[in-house]
Amino acid sequence: MNHKHNLHKDTSHKYKPSHKHETHGGHGHHDHAAMIAEYWKRFIVSTILTIPILILSPSLQEILGYTIVFPGRNILLWIMSSIVYIYGGKPFIAGLIREVKNRLPGMMTLIGVAITTAYIYSSLVVFLIPGKTFFWELATLIDVMLIGHWIEMKSILGASKAVEKLVKAMPSKAHLIRGDGSIVDVHVSEVNRGDRILVKPGEKIPVDGVVVNGSSTVDESLVTGESKPVYKNIGSKVIAGTVNLDGSLIVEATAVGGETYLSQVIKLIQRIQTSKSRLQDLANRVAKWLTIIALTVGFVTFIIWLLYIGDLLFALERAVTVMVITCPHALGLAIPLVVSRSTAITASKGILIRNRSVFEYAHRVDTVVMDKTGTLTRGRPIVVKTMPISNDLDVEELVSLAASVEKHSSHPLANAIVGYAGKLSLKLRDVADFRNIPGVGVEGVVDGLKIVVASPRYVVENMGDEPVETRKYVEEGYTVVYVITGDNIAGAIILDDEIREESMEAIRELKRRGIDVVMLTGDAENVAKRVAKELGIDRYFAEVLPHQKAEIVYKLREEGRIVAMVGDGVNDAPALIEADVGIAIGAGTDIAIESADIILVKNDPRDVVEAIDISMRTYRKIKQNLLWAVDYNVFAIPAAAGILYFIGFLLPPALGALFMSASTVIVAINASTLK
Repeated sequence: MNHKHNLHKDTSHKYKPSHKHETHGGHGHHDHAAMIAEYWKRFIVSTILTIPILILSPSLQEILGYTIVFPGRNILLWIMSSIVYIYGGKPFIAGLIREVKNRLPGMMTLIGVAITTAYIYSSLVVFLIPGKTFFWELATLIDVMLIGHWIEMKSILGASKAVEKLVKAMPSKAHLIRGDGSIVDVHVSEVNRGDRILVKPGEKIPVDGVVVNGSSTVDESLVTGESKPVYKNIGSKVIAGTVNLDGSLIVEATAVGGETYLSQVIKLIQRIQTSKSRLQDLANRVAKWLTIIALTVGFVTFIIWLLYIGDLLFALERAVTVMVITCPHALGLAIPLVVSRSTAITASKGILIRNRSVFEYAHRVDTVVMDKTGTLTRGRPIVVKTMPISNDLDVEELVSLAASVEKHSSHPLANAIVGYAGKLSLKLRDVADFRNIPGVGVEGVVDGLKIVVASPRYVVENMGDEPVETRKYVEEGYTVVYVITGDNIAGAIILDDEIREESMEAIRELKRRGIDVVMLTGDAENVAKRVAKELGIDRYFAEVLPHQKAEIVYKLREEGRIVAMVGDGVNDAPALIEADVGIAIGAGTDIAIESADIILVKNDPRDVVEAIDISMRTYRKIKQNLLWAVDYNVFAIPAAAGILYFIGFLLPPALGALFMSASTVIVAINASTLK
């Protein structure tokens, strides 16, 4: 089903949310921490009760050669097993009902059928019919499955706090301008469309709106991904949650509260999270077939033995043995143990896996979509070239004058220029009459000479046209800052968002493996084109907004591609969720991290390749474990059905359960060998 999201006043789009993350057995993202705690509590209670169940079990006493018999032993066993079945087995019984109702049998169906069959039959043995009980098999199966699910949830899925943290990015206060011109601080919920708001330098803009007075530069990187501050003056649109950098603005609200762009992004993330579902993993597919086999073979076993020897109770015991033994303990641990081991290994490499869907997809990824700002680049400007234009100043003098004035500003470009002067070990001078020129630059007096460090807009508005020497850099999307002494343009400083040294190697390695790389950015076309060329990326999309990033990822998936999205900001969150595998650069925002499946702590794009490699090895290990987990069924199911009865061998239920335990040990050992 397509959902239409109106994410801005004049922007609408259609796109179909992903379905990659529905949790196993119906576990959702809601109240996940409480669910983990609940599974742990059920496991503890069930395990404590399992100890006396094991000790008092007649079949185990027979195998181990000891005897504990007293009046009411079977009743006590039934009471303790009933508690384990009802309390410990509740998630699996509920999952069984849910999967049957949805006609999607899987792990929960297999476990639910096994424990319910064992419980009902054993209860009949206690109260109505002769036979052997399956209480200890029932209890241990529930214990193992509970701890397996707990390991899985604990090691991979953290409570999703993306939306809550995104909400915190929204300012809570606004400076409301009343009709009489007075200003009062109010909660943003009290602001209505048409109201006018004062936004001071350094503050977040509380509403979507239009500038009606003032000019400034605004940092929109949090929302749009635009790496460079955007100049705003009368008539410019502004977005709630973005940061006003230097000048004061009066903004007329056009969208407030839940109507704002950022609020719509929040709703988009919520919609994707609630509608997405994880494809059935290998264990679920194996469980589905084992359920079919268990029910089919159990029924056939019952009919054949009933017709062959006419003993209803014997036929029933054989059928129950088949259905109990078909659900191997190891199957519940086959994936969680590998996941836990893989999580520890990747964590030591600075790669945190938060979602097990990487096992289904990461090794199959054929397209990696990468955000530019903060992912391929460092998200901060650096000086790449200095250009004296007049003959009055050399490079060092030019940088020294500019940095001396800029040291009084907190603007990112100012910091870059001051930092560059530090690299050159230049001495900064005293500045008099410093003044911030909103949205344009700064000025001050150095050694009696007026110095202006300003944007091309200032030069065009006050000095005619820009020098021909810098036009090439402007056209290619570099940031150009002019140093003006008196009435002359003394020179220009060229800045750019710093490309990570590791990015080229990462892209080269991905392409060597046959994986396509696509770049997404909120930056202008000329910037995107130049960066893509430098990095060797053939396909890119520029000037894209958050919902458009999610759309692009969706369209790539519609082409049949398995897509990994790599990003670091709020603007990447919807796309990270929409992708088959979402990878967050660790230095990015908490929202991006909480929306991702994999987190690269070291901020190294090369770890994208490493993550895919680890996923491939983990996936291979999971398949081996699943093979070990069900291999014993090749022997156990026919033996439990009584196929070897004609040569004098009939598999006792307890012995079948021991085989089951052996497969669990093998799975645990195999998981520990993951390197």
